[in-house]
Amino acid sequence: MTPAARSAAPAHTTADVVVVGTGFSGLGMAIALQRAGRDDFVIVEKADDVGGTWRDNTYPGCACDIPAHLYSFSYEQNPTWTRSYSAQPEIWDYLRRVAAKYDLVRRTQFGVELASARWDEDEQRWQARATNGNTYTSRVLIAGIGALHIPNIPALPGREEFKGVAFHSAQWRHDVDLAGKRVAVVGTGASAVQFVPRVAEQAAELTVFQRSAPWVMARPDHPLPERLRSAFAKAPPLQRIYRDAIYWLLELRAIGFNGHPGLLRPAERMVTNYITKTVDDPAVRAGLIPDYRLGCKRVLMSNDYYGTFNRDNVQLVTGGVRRLTATGVVGGDGAERTVDVVIYGTGFHVTDSFQYLDITGRDGVSLAEQFDRDGVESYLGINVVNFPNLFFLLGPNTGLGHNSVVFMIEQQAAYVVRLLEQMGRRGASTVEVAAPAQEAFNRRVQDKLRNGIWSTGGCTSWYLDSRGANRSLWPGFTFRYWWETLRVKPAAYLWG
Repeated sequence: MTPAARSAAPAHTTADVVVVGTGFSGLGMAIALQRAGRDDFVIVEKADDVGGTWRDNTYPGCACDIPAHLYSFSYEQNPTWTRSYSAQPEIWDYLRRVAAKYDLVRRTQFGVELASARWDEDEQRWQARATNGNTYTSRVLIAGIGALHIPNIPALPGREEFKGVAFHSAQWRHDVDLAGKRVAVVGTGASAVQFVPRVAEQAAELTVFQRSAPWVMARPDHPLPERLRSAFAKAPPLQRIYRDAIYWLLELRAIGFNGHPGLLRPAERMVTNYITKTVDDPAVRAGLIPDYRLGCKRVLMSNDYYGTFNRDNVQLVTGGVRRLTATGVVGGDGAERTVDVVIYGTGFHVTDSFQYLDITGRDGVSLAEQFDRDGVESYLGINVVNFPNLFFLLGPNTGLGHNSVVFMIEQQAAYVVRLLEQMGRRGASTVEVAAPAQEAFNRRVQDKLRNGIWSTGGCTSWYLDSRGANRSLWPGFTFRYWWETLRVKPAAYLWG
């Protein structure tokens, strides 16, 4: 029996807490609630299984760019990782095992996608509605939907005219046989650098349409010996030490990204030298070398991306895409390439992902309209003015460019529990961040980000919103975020 069959949702559900999503954020929040003795919650999930982005992204070569032992819950270590950087199937399997261990499948209603949520001031409750007509009433609503879940398919002229097969990397068509096909890949982001080498092995012709060259570092990936895995299983403290060492090593990267770009120059030279030595064609080589500072866009990892462009069946087209036709793609050079399949490796809606949420807060305030008017701002990436008892996980400015977001998720889940406990001690039915606290927090964050490589590195990226403000990343060390969320500051909130 499938999870969806086991958890058929009733027409209406009432719970103290509704958690949305079953990726790392949703599962981590549910576990934190359970460990705090809070059992009156329900999880809603739009798909038919847990896993979030690691369930949805099944493209060839899909893997994590954070070491496996750190890209996992600190309280649920996995000694059986087979590689230092895990592939998608292994991470998804890990999340499914965690969900099973904590009995979260039983608490999850699958096939439920929330369409809207409205704060009922009279009842002091959230009223949510799903696309299937189901409704939910809860005192607390927690959005663990993450940032990488809405595929960004560019509105290219002629896109609807294309007669071949087209799909986004997060919606991979495994039923489409690429063998012998002429394939176009639009975009060269994190997903593309992983699947391009795999597609090149199958396609008769592969044309990669690049708007701007990414910085692609070598992935220090290797199989983990059986004796090491056995040692971790027998001695968990040893694995903890290994994990901590990885954490602090990655944490050092924050120095270069935040106001000390000179520290990144050796890495830039290393990548440039590697491209020069690896790529045979001088014109292709020049097109693959970025014209902005390393770190300005997401730093990618692959051991075979650059070498793929030496294949006879692979072509690089710089300048992006002008339009699609019924039979092909017109690149930035004005030439049309006839193709059978178009694969969009164009990433996700990130800074504007919250605009897709139909959430109405106090006094009828729309979250999307508030963010559009004032910018995507929150307090600690968790609370938003005018939205009582609504908590975000991996909300604005809590993504990372240098370390594991699972660390951030754990701190946020723990903080939400602290807020709920504080509400109980005060006898409060509502908690809402005060406007001065949110404003002060965002001033501090944006002041720091102005000196960061994302703002000064000479590029535009999905880290930035339409106004050029970085609404995605946390500036600086993650242990500073741990410190900021270690205790609730009562004066930062309105208690009702």
